[in-house]
Amino acid sequence: MYKIMTPGPTQVAENVRLARSMECTNPDLDEDFVEFYKETCEKISSLLHTSNETLILSGEGILGLEAAIASMTEPRDKVLVLDNGIYGKGFADFVSMYGGRPELYTRDYQNTLDVKELEAFLADNHDYKYATVVHGDTPSGMLNDVSAICPLLKKYGILTVVDSVSASFGEPLNIDACQIDIMCGGSQKVVSAPPGLTFVVVSDDAKKSMADRKTPIASFYANLTAFAHYYEEKWFPYTMPISDIYGLRAAIDNIAADPAILSRHAKIASASRKAISGAGLNLYLHSGYSSTVTVFEVPEGTTAEAILEGVKKDYNIMLAGSFDVLAGKVIRIGHMGNNATFYNIREVFAALDGTLRRLGVPLKASMEDIFCKNMQ
Repeated sequence: MYKIMTPGPTQVAENVRLARSMECTNPDLDEDFVEFYKETCEKISSLLHTSNETLILSGEGILGLEAAIASMTEPRDKVLVLDNGIYGKGFADFVSMYGGRPELYTRDYQNTLDVKELEAFLADNHDYKYATVVHGDTPSGMLNDVSAICPLLKKYGILTVVDSVSASFGEPLNIDACQIDIMCGGSQKVVSAPPGLTFVVVSDDAKKSMADRKTPIASFYANLTAFAHYYEEKWFPYTMPISDIYGLRAAIDNIAADPAILSRHAKIASASRKAISGAGLNLYLHSGYSSTVTVFEVPEGTTAEAILEGVKKDYNIMLAGSFDVLAGKVIRIGHMGNNATFYNIREVFAALDGTLRRLGVPLKASMEDIFCKNMQ
């Protein structure tokens, strides 16, 4: 087995694996499971500093994103798509799929969104039902400041759908303070459970928008209103994947018991960027660095495939390239969740040092040494 150091899926703790092997009840009929599900949802809401309801859906993070768009979009709705990354632009496809009219606010893919520039745009352009915002763009490692962006959109009466799949629990996030209407997360990133679940946190304003629709939601599975009154009626819209949810609960309990999780992510991310720059390699981003994934450009004289294969073959470590406009151009290190430990990342940089030197890439210094020095 390879050591998985990708930006999701991430390494899974033993107690999470064991929780998934617990004896199953019938989640359709056992009211104790309904209580367990609701308690798990409430714990997620609490950790994200919100009174909004959390729903756990049976499908990996993309399901949550699609369900949010399907539930919010009616034919001809104007939707503002904030696009400074591959996932940001990707929201437009979902909006179009459900009959909406996406309008892209496209900016530099190597810099975080400029809030003052966005405010100037919104002063003359704010006739949108909702806006989509990517908190953490996994393909590039971009972090956008939702604490400034979402209240600004709300000031103009624009609801927000936020993709925080790769950022939630690894970056500070106070959903109520940020005035986020729908936040989407996933099990396989910082949460460090296996892929297969998404959680969606929904505000009262978003629920009202769904209730006031004039047309039915064009999906059953990707329909957040299907969960309305599940607790009062003790009835889920479809059979819940009980073992996955047992595992998710154990992973959420691990997060709750880890008060240093945010500071550890931030310190590891900072030391990783210094290691890469100090060795003479180029970070892909110019600003907006995420604490959960670091991305650097493939140096001249080699390829992404050669680097990834070398690290995997010689050091038994799995890193990631990227895709779309970044295919073959960058290498991604996932230091999120259970990946985000000193020893894990030290091994990554030792492997990169050895692999790049074998490939003939000159390094100004050892990335492992720089990383260790900055973690002291």
